[in-house]
Parts: sequence; C-alpha cells; structure tokens
Amino acid sequence: MNLPNLKPSKDELSDTEQPLVAHLIELRDRILWSFYGLLLAIIALAVWPGPSGLIDFLAQPIRQHLPPESKLIAVGVLTPILIPLKILLLAGFILAFPWILYQIWAFVAPGLYAHEKRLALPLILVGSVLMYIGLAFVHFFVLDRLFAFIQTFTPQSVAATPDIASFVSTILSLYLAFSLAFQEPVLIVLLVKFRILTIQKLKQWRSYFIIIAFVIAAIVTPPDVISQLALAIPLCILYEVGILFARWLVPQPLSNQPSE
Repeated sequence: MNLPNLKPSKDELSDTEQPLVAHLIELRDRILWSFYGLLLAIIALAVWPGPSGLIDFLAQPIRQHLPPESKLIAVGVLTPILIPLKILLLAGFILAFPWILYQIWAFVAPGLYAHEKRLALPLILVGSVLMYIGLAFVHFFVLDRLFAFIQTFTPQSVAATPDIASFVSTILSLYLAFSLAFQEPVLIVLLVKFRILTIQKLKQWRSYFIIIAFVIAAIVTPPDVISQLALAIPLCILYEVGILFARWLVPQPLSNQPSE
C-alpha cells in the first residue's frame, strides 16, 4: 500500500515562507535607511557646528552662572575625546529622530487599517514636535534656573569648576526625562485608541495623576525643587493636552462622552 507523502512540497514551503522573507527584507531596508539618515545627520553636525560648537552650546546654561575665568574641566584621560563623540552621536540621533520614526511607520503601515494609518502620521509629527519642545524647554528654561539655584549655595571659598563628564551626564538625563515626558499626549491618545482607558476614566484620575507626576519628577530629576517642579507641572498640563488630543483624534462612543 502506498503511503501518502506527508512532506510539504517546495511550492507549499515557498508560499508560506515568502511573506516572512519579504518582511525581513523590508525590515533590513528600513534599518539601513534609518542608519543612513542618522549617519547623514552626524556628518552634517560634525561639519557645522562641530563637536566643539555643540559642547559650547550645551555648556551655555552653566557657563553664564560661573565666574568669567571658570571653565568646565576634563578629569579623565579620554574625556576630551569621548565626551564630544558622545554629544555628536546624541545630537545626530535627535536631528534624525523624525526620519527614524517615519521608517518605523513605513515598516508597520502595510499591516494597519486605513483609519490607523490616518492616526499614525499625525502622532509621528506631534511626537517629534513635542520631543523638540521638551528639549528646548530643558535647555532654555530648566537648566538656567537649575544652575542659578545651585550657585546660590556655593560658598565664596569654593571654586566652581564642574567636570565636563558629570555635567554632560546630568543634562543628558534631564534631556531624556523631559523628551519622554513630553510624549505623554501621544501615549494618552494610544491608550484611548486601543480602549485601554477612556476619556471619562482619565478625567476621573486627574487628582491621582498629579500625585504620580510629582513622584515621577522626584525620581527622575536631580534632588532640587526647580527641576522637580519644572517636570511635574508640565506633566500635569500635558495630561490635559492628551485628553484634548484623544477627544479630537479618536472617535468616542456616545456612552464615553459624559457631559461636563
């Protein structure tokens, strides 16, 4: 008796593997395009303003609160090389961030419905703008107040000569915290879109979120009142902005739209 051939044919394997191979090729292409955009941004920043120009720009908030003769110092042997390179890579990533987000969207877009595609592009645009607003808020407002506050506690007998590595580590943590915090409206829209939360629930949890915002600010910022308030207050404001965005971008059933 002839047994049936249970081994899949080559054609059947090709039919099942082709979509996976196509997705892997698409993923490779998107990663490469993201890398090319990042590399182009790094090269552009290396040409102008250059690593030295970037360091001077980042050090501006603290240098204006130091004595005229004071400068940031480099304690480590490799610090004069590693710190400019680190700043250049970070600045290149920030500059190329919208392009990288677009590549992520282009990869997942074929698997999205039409209404999800219409929502994705505004969120990418809003997320990028909010990230840049958060970075600008840190650099031009928070750091200036923070270093002014710190200098009020510096005794006259102490020479203020901050280490560049410690300075960069501090400001980078603030940049990261504020850029992520300013994505709060995007996160709220996604939570409402995927029905994890409703606008009514978000309104009911306002008072709880205020407490959570101050706890988060106390954890992720340096131990000073200025930076903690500078993060907690925008978190509370962005919470309300996220509710408005969710009401505008995500259609809500009539049952989820209670009267004010």
